[in-house]
Amino acid sequence: MLNKIYVAVLHYPIIGKDERIVTTAVVNMDVHDIARTCRTYMIKRYYVVNNLPVQKQIVTRVLNFWGSDFGKQYNASRYEALELVKIVSYYEDLIEGIKKEENCEPIKVFTSAKKRANMISYDEMKGMILREERPILFLFGTGQGMPKEILETCDVSLEPIREESDYNHLSVRSAVAITLDRVIGEFVQKGGN
Repeated sequence: MLNKIYVAVLHYPIIGKDERIVTTAVVNMDVHDIARTCRTYMIKRYYVVNNLPVQKQIVTRVLNFWGSDFGKQYNASRYEALELVKIVSYYEDLIEGIKKEENCEPIKVFTSAKKRANMISYDEMKGMILREERPILFLFGTGQGMPKEILETCDVSLEPIREESDYNHLSVRSAVAITLDRVIGEFVQKGGN
């Protein structure tokens, strides 16, 4: 079960401050830090979804540097984590990539700082991970969050990390780390038992 978990950070389509759909910029640190978190929790692949060629070039440069002989020798563990990263242009490309790899549609999990109608708890998500045969895809947004068009394609929404806080705007790299720790935690190291 654990070898079929995917993480995607969407930079497009994303809700902008003016409520319109925008593409957000890739943050170099997010690429590194989320890859390291994904490797720590044995995630199969970390997708960066961005439709702008110049933004995709930034990610490609990071991956190429750490994948070079110098980068591998300088920091082998960073290279190992960044091997999990795949860049795609659109949400549909992400879903198709996983379907091609797994021969089935993933269970899509919408994450948000806001309460949603079909939310499940972290404990319920843990149970789903243990019993499901299908791959599971955790979707994380940037900017002001993912639009309802993405939500409507999802099977479930995960409860917010902080429901009652008067300030609820974690960085995406923090949200990924906290979410994976809550739903996977130490049972990765114990073989899922």
